[in-house]
Amino acid sequence: MLVLNNVEVIYDRVILVLKGMSLTVPEGSVVALLGSNGAGKTTTLKAISGLLQAENGKVTDGTIDFCGENITNMDAEKVVQRGIFQVMEGRRVFEHLTVEENLLAGSYTRKDRSNIKKDLELVCRYFPRLLDLRHRVVGYLSGGEQQMLAIGRALMAKPKLMLLDEPSLGLAPLLVAEIFKIVREINRREGTTILVVEQNANVALSIADYGYIMENGRIVLEGEVDKLRDNEDVREFYLGLTDVGKKKSYRDVKHYKRRKRWLG
Repeated sequence: MLVLNNVEVIYDRVILVLKGMSLTVPEGSVVALLGSNGAGKTTTLKAISGLLQAENGKVTDGTIDFCGENITNMDAEKVVQRGIFQVMEGRRVFEHLTVEENLLAGSYTRKDRSNIKKDLELVCRYFPRLLDLRHRVVGYLSGGEQQMLAIGRALMAKPKLMLLDEPSLGLAPLLVAEIFKIVREINRREGTTILVVEQNANVALSIADYGYIMENGRIVLEGEVDKLRDNEDVREFYLGLTDVGKKKSYRDVKHYKRRKRWLG
């Protein structure tokens, strides 16, 4: 469904962020893009969704293909019309509107207006809490409730591909587990293809079919999730586990020198 081929992104005509980024997202799958802060994960999503232009960024090399069409540097509005919807880091909901008004805003590009009420009910089945809060002004919701709303608003757009940017950010572990479980359920029941960007490798790999690990603007490792979990480097550097399954200290992980064979 989605193919990035040797994509290069530059901000302000001088700052090189993506350096030959390549990945593939098959239709109907959940793909995880992992990496530390500053690796280029969010820039990758913005390159796909067309949001780079708002930040003076541009794809200067390589191509982005979606369902066989080249969407490289396409306007964000046209990208949404083709079925790609990004749930941005930090939720980015309309805080002065109600929950229901936010959900309806997600459907603004749709032409099948008669099905919108049915899809509102669908969203509330995945996130029952939103039904109780439908008339509440969003600014008064908790972070977890706002994250549910942001994903629900994306569902209202009937996306072919949903881009999730750090959905676990700032949330309690139990709530993170609940939201990721629902995301996987949406993928299986609705057939929505999902590309999820995360620093929390454990939770992302728990729902993904395939994973990529990114460093300094390029992919350094990829594979089926089971193989990634078993990889010694991934376990130690990203999952914080030693070869005997014990947690490493933050300081040990922070100062861990990545093995040269990763890029060899």
